[in-house]
Amino acid sequence: MTATRIEHGVTRPAPIAIEVDGERVDAYPGESLATALLASGVRAFRRTRTGAPRGPVCNMGVCFECAVTVDGEPGVRACATPVRAGLRVETGTVG
Repeated sequence: MTATRIEHGVTRPAPIAIEVDGERVDAYPGESLATALLASGVRAFRRTRTGAPRGPVCNMGVCFECAVTVDGEPGVRACATPVRAGLRVETGTVG
């Protein structure tokens, strides 16, 4: 996937690695999980029962459209979850 972060003129700490659907994704301390996913090109965070892709809408923890599974715990709001090294994320959109 193509990264979409602004790179020029921005100073960030060293990236940390998280795992998203079995793939390594670089994230930065201080980012929300939703930010890291979107910046790495992930647009569908989950699927509805009919298979429609869903992603962040409100980005403040109200809509639950960004719910993912984090370290085996389903229903975690990506917009309200800070990244940390080693985080394992399943979007429910693979397979």
